[in-house]
Amino acid sequence: MTQKGKIGVTTDNIFPIIKKFLYSDHEIFLRELVSNAVDATQKLKTISSVGEFKGELGDLSVRVSIDEKAGTLTISDRGIGMTDEEINKYINEIALSSANDFLDKYKDNSNAIIGHFGLGFYSAFMVSKKVEIVTKSYKEDAQAVKWSCEGSPEYTIEKIEKESRGTDIVLYIDDENKEFLKKEKIKSLLNKYCKFLPIPIVFGKKQEWKEDKHVETDEDNIINNTTPAWTRKPTELKDEDYLNFYRELYPFSEEPLFWIHLNVDFPFNLTGILYFPRIKSNIDLQRNKIQLYSNQVFVTDSVEGIVPEFLTLLHGVIDSPDIPLNVSRSYLQSDHNVKKISNHISKKVADRLEEIFKKERTQLEEKWDSLKLFIEYGMLSDEKFYDRAKSFSLVKNLENKYFTLDEYKTLIQENQTDKDGNLVYLYTSNKDDQYTFIDDAKNKGYDVLQMDGQLDVHWVGLLEQKIEKSRFIRVDSDTIENIIVKEESAKVDLSEKQQEALKEVIKSQLPKIEKIEFMIDLKALGADSRPIQITQNEFSRRMKEMSSMQPGMSIYGEMPDTYQVVLNIDHPIIAKTINETEAKEKEDLMQYASDNKTLHQLIDLALLSNGMLKGEALSDFIKRNYEGLNTDK
Repeated sequence: MTQKGKIGVTTDNIFPIIKKFLYSDHEIFLRELVSNAVDATQKLKTISSVGEFKGELGDLSVRVSIDEKAGTLTISDRGIGMTDEEINKYINEIALSSANDFLDKYKDNSNAIIGHFGLGFYSAFMVSKKVEIVTKSYKEDAQAVKWSCEGSPEYTIEKIEKESRGTDIVLYIDDENKEFLKKEKIKSLLNKYCKFLPIPIVFGKKQEWKEDKHVETDEDNIINNTTPAWTRKPTELKDEDYLNFYRELYPFSEEPLFWIHLNVDFPFNLTGILYFPRIKSNIDLQRNKIQLYSNQVFVTDSVEGIVPEFLTLLHGVIDSPDIPLNVSRSYLQSDHNVKKISNHISKKVADRLEEIFKKERTQLEEKWDSLKLFIEYGMLSDEKFYDRAKSFSLVKNLENKYFTLDEYKTLIQENQTDKDGNLVYLYTSNKDDQYTFIDDAKNKGYDVLQMDGQLDVHWVGLLEQKIEKSRFIRVDSDTIENIIVKEESAKVDLSEKQQEALKEVIKSQLPKIEKIEFMIDLKALGADSRPIQITQNEFSRRMKEMSSMQPGMSIYGEMPDTYQVVLNIDHPIIAKTINETEAKEKEDLMQYASDNKTLHQLIDLALLSNGMLKGEALSDFIKRNYEGLNTDK
């Protein structure tokens, strides 16, 4: 006898709502239905373990199959099954308030519809014109039944014959979603959502290469790993197990630096493995590598809100039943458990780094160049992480020696403190391009750090705020005497006319370079210092570099680069130029400057040391020097 009825909803519009508002995430239906099948199987195992089911468990695999001719996709399990009473209770009764409240509350979050109303099964109607449930309960003498619905509140239930317990969900795929009858499509979705479910998921048969083609074997093709590494105890795993799991998650990726195994059961449940990848340059390319699971069911790989922003650079898996399958951004921002999880993960990462620093510092130093970007990002974006990381964060000097911030402060404190008591940290962003300035610093006995990372310019700004009476200065930002001023600078004892004449002469011979401005500065640096040096102000250069990563600072990026042309009035050549130009009128000054080969050479040398002598000017410089060689010697 066939039973007919109406699904117990307070609106006849449930199916159009499902179609419309779940459509953007329509592939979710497969995850929901396979997860339900796994739940039914797990329940049977639990019932059996406590003696309430005494039969043979047998094969507990969940099977997914396609029949292209019939236009059906079927998900089958051998779990607890359902009686007709249970179908009425769990399938035919849907507790919805009203269509308007329903739409208003969840119009922007299709996943929340499933999560809040238990509509996992009904997600099948996103892609189906008809759905059948063929089921038989595990209970003794249970009658098998078939439930059928064609996407309207009307349904039918009829008694049928079914040999074994369990449930088959048969989807008659509608014309708009024929892609879900394609083997490759279903294979990719199972791999995405069901890769680590705890019950074997079978999809088709394994294939082998035979006679120049793939041939199906009789062996089931199990698509998932039922006991992934994060579900096992750390004591059961060796390094190779962690590395094999990383390869499973990210095939063909370079091996990670190290990892953290998370295992928390209070005040929330959390397991997982987080890997430190070899980060080298672009931050954005590294994001969305952490996969979020709920009881081994894939939820998302967009974990912003679950972990602090800087930890999105990590790779790996987080699994927590305290985060629902159908997680929304607004939920993540407000949920108390999620905030606890976020704080805990940050603490565990800091703990692990500190442990490596204390026990295996050499290992940390060897991996520092790959870790640096990640740690600096954390210190810049998370105050609590900065407080933890400052004890193990390292800096590297030009001799490739590593120091903690405190160690380096001790190293340079005596020699690199200026007359005002400021500790000056010298650094280079390119040791080849800035070699001349580095050499000047070394000749003074100063130490120079390597700061050539993507975030270094931001990081030194943070350190200047945190380390009292400190300045970080790139070695080419001024003359070394003016970067670390040990005593009051000698006064430039020139008349205004002398200064103007000298500036006019030098300015007239400087090249015109697009988006570069030269400012002339006179200093008394002693007769032994170079006559002309070209430097770039630390503040303006730093602002331009920071603007490339911060859109709000784009105004700095549009400004020209400003360089200081520093003239040492104590140098004999510059002193001679001052004497020879003092009484000249402007036209005579221009002629003097044009004819003065020595000044041309000095300016070119200063430009060359900054990598600013290029093209025709560089060719002329080389030619001029060859012509000046004495071929008789």
